[in-house]
Amino acid sequence: MRKIREILRLRYSCGCSYQEIAKSIGISASTAVEGVKRAKAVNLSWPVPDNLGDEELEIKLYPPAQKINKEQRGEIDCIYIHKELKCKHVTLQLLWSEYKEKYPQGISYSQFCDVYRGWRNSTLDVWMHQTHKAGERLFVDYAGQTMSVVTDTSTGEVGEAQIFVAALGASSFTYVEATWTQTLADWIKSHVNAFEYYGGCPEIVVPDNLKSGVHKAHLYEPDINPTYQDMASYYGVAIIPTRSRSPKDKAKVENAVQQVERQILAKLRNRTFFSLSELNQAIQPLLDVLNRRPFQKLPGSRLSHFQDLEKQALKSLPTTRYEYAEWKKVKAGFNYHIELDKHFYSVPYALAKESLYVRYGPTIVEIFCQNKCVATHVRSYGANGYTTNTLHMPKAHQAQVEWTPERIVSWAKKTGEATAKLIEVIMASRAHPQQGFRTCLGILRLGKSYGEDRLELACKRALEIGGHSYKNVESILKNKMDQQSLSSSSEVNSLSDSHEYIRGQKYFK
Repeated sequence: MRKIREILRLRYSCGCSYQEIAKSIGISASTAVEGVKRAKAVNLSWPVPDNLGDEELEIKLYPPAQKINKEQRGEIDCIYIHKELKCKHVTLQLLWSEYKEKYPQGISYSQFCDVYRGWRNSTLDVWMHQTHKAGERLFVDYAGQTMSVVTDTSTGEVGEAQIFVAALGASSFTYVEATWTQTLADWIKSHVNAFEYYGGCPEIVVPDNLKSGVHKAHLYEPDINPTYQDMASYYGVAIIPTRSRSPKDKAKVENAVQQVERQILAKLRNRTFFSLSELNQAIQPLLDVLNRRPFQKLPGSRLSHFQDLEKQALKSLPTTRYEYAEWKKVKAGFNYHIELDKHFYSVPYALAKESLYVRYGPTIVEIFCQNKCVATHVRSYGANGYTTNTLHMPKAHQAQVEWTPERIVSWAKKTGEATAKLIEVIMASRAHPQQGFRTCLGILRLGKSYGEDRLELACKRALEIGGHSYKNVESILKNKMDQQSLSSSSEVNSLSDSHEYIRGQKYFK
């Protein structure tokens, strides 16, 4: 029996506070407040009329709840609720409010949630408690089982093909592909093929902590492979790896892998395949059967759920297919070149000794500094070669790049035939013509100090005595010989080589 009489007496006759009433009769203050509130609602105060017994008083203040028939309450369609919850931004609160609009005397929100959760726990598998929104997540993994493929018909050599599996979160619509390896190139290619198979991109891709996708697993900040991240950025998806050793995080694809192994790979176990393409062609019709197979505990199939819910929720594909490229951290050398597969590519000289990132594919090499592309080159596979953009060089180096044997000889011809001849002889005497560039340019610059006419005569004399060096020509000019002495001096004529000439300089002093 409720202590309502005592509550009213203490409140109205004794003027006690609600806290004092609670302490006096051993109830909570909120219960005391509720009792007085209900008495006011029916215009009841102290003293209570004598003809009102305890049972009548309780019924007056706490009337029993009115029974609602089935038609007024409405039917709770749990299958419909489960399907609608997969749509974006749809919640149980929203579905309950729509239910109450249709059935104003229906059950409360808490009862509504209990009915649905009870149906879900009793009807669906326990691990399916996760609710995936349409177009939100794509789960990817490799099957543990591999498929044998004959790689050499002459010897019967067999290779093991890996099985890539992807499953959308809301519909479980599955994609399967056989690849030779689980390396980065095959990993990226399988993702691209999966996006094209679905005809769109999800918001999030959930992989396992495979090394091709995640360099280093971490609970809070996993280190995503740069190439994998580059692919994700191109398609506008986010990469959120599962926690380490937490298969329930990707239960959707774990179930898909199990179905693929039972419904596809097991059926192909006795067939012999001679190429990867032949294996993939055999997988395709069995995959279609798997996706069309009706669910056991839900209406429809993977395909119907995909077409009804998820297909329109996926993001559109880019206009062009992603071109595979890898990323690598490099450091520019003192010569402002980075090394990639034993070939060297230039960067702006101001970035010498800086740490950079290079993105490289089969045809293009891109170099980045702080997420900004600073250099682009055509991919070269020549070992120990250099690919240099002259704009990356300091001005002094740019001028040096313009030096060629032909150009230097053409400069020398402006002075005279003897000068050009000496330049040709000097470059021909070196293992590489470039080794003589500085000597030749030094000789040509002597014309600015001594005049081109005297330089021409000095070069002619140097050819006669075999003095094929800058020092020989400079020594001849320093003796201040005039044109006549250069042509008639018997001392000079008696010299047989450049070394004798240098030792004979005392005759001209």
